[in-house]
Amino acid sequence: MAALLPLMLALSPAWAVDAAKLDDLFTRLKSAKDASEAGRIEAEIQIEWARSGSPAMDLLMQRGDDAMQAGNFAAAAEHYTAVIDHDPDFLLAWDSRASAYYANGEIGPALADMGHVLAADPRHYDVLAGLGTILEETGDEKRALKAYLAAQAIHPYIQPVNDAIERLETKLEGQEL
Repeated sequence: MAALLPLMLALSPAWAVDAAKLDDLFTRLKSAKDASEAGRIEAEIQIEWARSGSPAMDLLMQRGDDAMQAGNFAAAAEHYTAVIDHDPDFLLAWDSRASAYYANGEIGPALADMGHVLAADPRHYDVLAGLGTILEETGDEKRALKAYLAAQAIHPYIQPVNDAIERLETKLEGQEL
């Protein structure tokens, strides 16, 4: 079985995510009537983002997630890196590794992975929100606000993002963005 793992990973389809379905979901998310409807659409988007197309990659992702839950961020990053090595187009692995790096205090690598995700899919509101958080924590409040506003433009019902926007707009009022 161990000999089959590399073959299974190599044969995993990078097209597991349904781009047309995601396009429709993002259109619906932007025009959602309320937070409840947006939450249902967000759940569908999360399901699409999680489609690796490979049971072996799903197992590696689960091991990474388990390591994150256990607070072993370095091990989590290693598991996510293994997924990325086998399918560099699977953006959830990049996003998850960015979270592991961030949790481990490795801001530079986290930002690099976030940049990779946003270059491939600029609608990734979770990554934009995370970018806003990092920028705000590092004192770059103007750019943090821009990241939060970009996330909000895609997903208008992320309450922590909306709270951050309100907080930063109040704080930065009168300053040129």
